[in-house]
Amino acid sequence: MSGRKRVLVVGGGFGGMYAARHLEKQLPAGVADIVLVNPENFMLYTPLLPEAASGTIEPRHVVVPLRRVLRRTRLIVGRAVSIDVDQHTCTVDPPEGEDRTLSWDRLVLAPGSVSRILPIPGLAEHARGFKTLPEGIYLRNHVLQQLELADAGDDADDRRKRCTFVVVGAGYAGTELVAELQSLTTRALKAYPGLRPRDIRWILVDVAPQIMPELGKDLGRVALRTLRERGVEVRLETQVKEVGPDWVRLSDGDEIPTRTFVWTAGVAPHPMVARLGLRVDDKGRLLVDECLRVFGREDVFALGDTALVPDKGTPRGFAPPTAQHALRQAKACAANVAASLGEAEPRPFRYRGLGLLVNLGEYKGVGRALGIPLTGFLGWFVTRTYHLAAMPTWGRRFRVALDWTVAIAFPRDIAELGSLGRDDARAADE
Repeated sequence: MSGRKRVLVVGGGFGGMYAARHLEKQLPAGVADIVLVNPENFMLYTPLLPEAASGTIEPRHVVVPLRRVLRRTRLIVGRAVSIDVDQHTCTVDPPEGEDRTLSWDRLVLAPGSVSRILPIPGLAEHARGFKTLPEGIYLRNHVLQQLELADAGDDADDRRKRCTFVVVGAGYAGTELVAELQSLTTRALKAYPGLRPRDIRWILVDVAPQIMPELGKDLGRVALRTLRERGVEVRLETQVKEVGPDWVRLSDGDEIPTRTFVWTAGVAPHPMVARLGLRVDDKGRLLVDECLRVFGREDVFALGDTALVPDKGTPRGFAPPTAQHALRQAKACAANVAASLGEAEPRPFRYRGLGLLVNLGEYKGVGRALGIPLTGFLGWFVTRTYHLAAMPTWGRRFRVALDWTVAIAFPRDIAELGSLGRDDARAADE
């Protein structure tokens, strides 16, 4: 048996993929094997998911094949269903076949997060999430299908339900999703002679007094004004009280008829984290020190949405759950894993954020880069430039840039690819 140590990375998102990538540089091949477990063989570039959902970018272009960027890491596709931190084992459920058990000497936890579901009647049964590529593809297909059915139907009440779209959560995901899909439906109306602009209704709901509070009040007001000028109804300081199959009731008493209800109001750590028996905060995030070691363990590290990472450079003293912070945490985590194996010096996590950027569609954006506020076309241009530079591999950058160029010159594709992400595409169904 080889005398090399094994470093197991759980999760192939920003934190996990980049941690493995940096580990390849930090650890000599003869010292340790690196193994990454992930449900898919790709990393989703989540900041561009709203544009993939709207059809601006081809969905395959917002994912990065893990085998293309990880040269020395062994990829195992499957779900990590349980981890025994005392026995140093991890049970993996593959897409087919029986579960397998992996041993490890060092563990890096970066399984990401899931949508946070509140105890609201009807929410779990009728809400759609927006965190994964299948959810993004489904939502695009669903919105286009509603336009098709509304255009073909004669019932006014049914048409009103199908043309009303409700999104809850005015953070980055919800705001960018509404901006992109509202643009899609507005531009698509030329292809639907039975529909008029006044028929389409987009509603963004949030309990907070402003959208995207991380941007600050001034930039938040700019984003709010931009959306409202485009016809988006923004309901602030409003809660969802109940959700039905074709309606949603709000705290202001309004009952909105709709066939589309999307929930983006917050995330929670992966459920597996709660079963590890390790220390967590009141939101279920693992407690780690400044070297990303889990409290009470010298062989377990955590980063990204899974961990509450100390960061003295932020007002709250902890790193926000953003992609740019996960990227830098991955580099520090890899160095500290290598240090625990005697191959590097410990490296506390320190990072001053570059800023926050939001794409509002229709050549408009808002954000703050290096302390400088950006709005309008400049905000949109800087947002796209940043994401293009941050996208891993030149091949993916070229594909995304080409998609953006095509979108400028030609109308968006409104084909409904209904079989994507479904299990019923069998030959017997043809």
